[in-house]
Amino acid sequence: MTIIFNVISSIYHLLTSQDPPLLHTSDNLIWHSKVHVKVSILAWLLLRDRVLTKDNLLGRDIITGANTSCLAGCGQVETTQHLFLQCDISSSLWQQVRSWVGVSGVDHQSIPDHFVHFTNYFGGLRERRSFMQLIWLICI
Repeated sequence: MTIIFNVISSIYHLLTSQDPPLLHTSDNLIWHSKVHVKVSILAWLLLRDRVLTKDNLLGRDIITGANTSCLAGCGQVETTQHLFLQCDISSSLWQQVRSWVGVSGVDHQSIPDHFVHFTNYFGGLRERRSFMQLIWLICI
């Protein structure tokens, strides 16, 4: 019985002593009082790569592999990251927004990383983070 307790205790300690994954950090940031709940739900889906892009529809066998190009005509596969971060349209939007709010830096390749970096750019002050959350959610 002592061995089982020690194993469980060790596993619990291992799980609770590690830094939480980045996705959990972004989960707490998508719910904003000034944003309609539908926008937060979209962000929630987006952070989990559950938005119905052509790539995700292909993975669910809803469409065939012949029709996965981005609707913007750039020739890339329509993935969540591509549509919301890398496509010419979305990347130019993020460049303009970063210029407007004075944020410099490289856009991340993953949406959760991008969201957390963008919202925490100005530090931990609640008002600043709330403003950056609002901007990010509006852009999405």
